[in-house]
Parts: sequence; C-alpha cells; structure tokens
Amino acid sequence: MAGHGDREYLGWAGRLAARAANAGRPVTYYNLGVRGQTSADIAARWEPECEQRLPESTDARVVFSFGINDTLIDAGKARVPTEQSIADLTAILRRAKDRRWETMVVAPPPVDDAEQNARIEKLDAHFTEVCEAEEIPYVRVHQPLRQSEIWMREVRAGDGFHPSAAGYEEFAAMIVPLWLLWLSEPGSGLPVVG
Repeated sequence: MAGHGDREYLGWAGRLAARAANAGRPVTYYNLGVRGQTSADIAARWEPECEQRLPESTDARVVFSFGINDTLIDAGKARVPTEQSIADLTAILRRAKDRRWETMVVAPPPVDDAEQNARIEKLDAHFTEVCEAEEIPYVRVHQPLRQSEIWMREVRAGDGFHPSAAGYEEFAAMIVPLWLLWLSEPGSGLPVVG
C-alpha cells in the first residue's frame, strides 16, 4: 500500500487520492502502510493512529488493505494463521464502525509466487465473507490483477511483491470507480465488488 518500488512515490493509494482531487473530491490523505506488517501488527496500531488524524468533525474514512504478509511462510507455517487474519479483519471493521468511520477494504494483490497466490486467494475469499457480513465495501482485485499482464510483469521485474508505477496505475484504475462513488455517497452500503 505504501508504494514500494514506485519512483513516483504514490503507490495505488496515492493515485486514488490524486484521482479524488481531480474529480473535485479532495481528501486529506495519510498512507499508514508499513512494509512487512501483518494483520496482527495493523490490528495493534491502527486505531490510535487514525484517531490522531480523524477528528470527530471530519467525514472520516479509512481504507484497509492487508493479507500478503500474513500468507508468507516462516519456519514452515504462515506468519499469521488464516483464522487469526479473519479475526483481525473482523475486529478492525467492528471497531471502525463503532467509531463511525466509513470503511472500505481492498483485497491483497497477487505476488510472483504461485503457492503464495493460492494462499492469498483463499484469504481473499474469507475476507469477502467478512466484509459481506459486516456490510463493508470490499474490492476484489486479486484475480483481476493476477490476469493483468502489466501488474504481473511489473511485480516480476521488481522484488516479486511490488510493481513500479505502471503496476500501481493498473491497480488504482481497477479501484477508482468504486472509490469515487464511495467518497461521494457516505453510508451508501456499497457491496463487495470485483
């Protein structure tokens, strides 16, 4: 999410902020992504970080995207068990709802490793179910990006996880229609899409 590998230093999230401004919906944008963090790491830190940036007087919105690092194999097992990833996402979404922060979740994108992509795809299916149950918009980008020649070429040419600018542009382009609708219609109850 932080845009590692992008010489423009925007990543997909920065590109969404720029598209919002160009569409007449400027946002105050904070990218709180930390390279290498898991859902457990994010669950432990996200709320106080958002609280500092989202005073009650604002139209507070939070976009989450995680899961790749959960599915990395370390010492023969996933860094975060699937059940814990699901529990982390559920707890995060419920707490954001309690805070009255409009929330959207973007699926973890594919990497240049077929076995890890299979694990990510399973996690994506679970995240879809969580977001449907919690009535939170969920953007399923894993499969479309896996089929994207641009994304996969850029990821392979990079570190196997992060593309360069063209890949992030491809990612952002898939999200931007829902993103702009979500910004223009507070509480619209947008569905899981993908």
